[in-house]
Amino acid sequence: MVSPGADIWAGAFPWPTAETHKHSRGRLGVISGPAHRTGAARLAARAGLRVGAGLVRVLCPPGAAAVLASALEAVMVDPFEGPHALRRLAEPLDAAVIGPATGLEETTVEALDVLAESGAALVVDADALSVFEGRSADLFAHLDRDDVLTPHEGEFERVFPDLLAGGREAAAVEAAATAGAVVLLKGAHTVVAAPDGRSAVMTVAPPWLATAGSGDVLAGLIGGLLAQRMPSFEAACCAAWMHAEAARRHGPGLIAEDLPDLIPRVLADLWAARPDPTS
Repeated sequence: MVSPGADIWAGAFPWPTAETHKHSRGRLGVISGPAHRTGAARLAARAGLRVGAGLVRVLCPPGAAAVLASALEAVMVDPFEGPHALRRLAEPLDAAVIGPATGLEETTVEALDVLAESGAALVVDADALSVFEGRSADLFAHLDRDDVLTPHEGEFERVFPDLLAGGREAAAVEAAATAGAVVLLKGAHTVVAAPDGRSAVMTVAPPWLATAGSGDVLAGLIGGLLAQRMPSFEAACCAAWMHAEAARRHGPGLIAEDLPDLIPRVLADLWAARPDPTS
């Protein structure tokens, strides 16, 4: 195990160049829950935009569109009703986040199925994990090695029962091999594991991250990096580090809404510390 610091991911970070435009920076989609549960999607979408995705869209039930549109600016809102409409919206996406407050209904399973067919790299979080309790194989059938699962320990236990008995690090490694996808096991010591056996452990996450919505921001950070075609293991390690660093800089009193707006300061320091500052 190694710490998921810059030595793992810095060389793969998707910095823009003079020739970069918004479409080449990647298109991220975030699935929203119903009108009274849109906050999680908004947090994820804003984080994805802050970390550099060129276009971010929230894909939502029709009843949630007005709530979302009144609260978002650079993030676009696309209502859909049913798998056929979602399929059309998902086709151009490079990455997608599904699960934050989407609900434990079959509509979440149907949406995951459509997104998996689209070829977008997936961040599967929260409800999109828990809805597969007792039928994990159905979840794994939707995944490939470009996808990232982001469970906390409760969600991990629902999808990978009994693995935690062998320790967090070993459990994450086995889970990634079983799922055929990257697994980021959240906690005081976040573990990132890839299906090829690579793994890293985060030992510096500050306690201020123990607040509602912080995991939605992390999912959005990973999604934004995946949309820019950063490799999945490196993207998950990088996002975990940036998430913790933003919280460390804020300190006590942090709420999830603070995190996306702290990311530019973290990025500015990373930009200044590049090995070749003339590039």
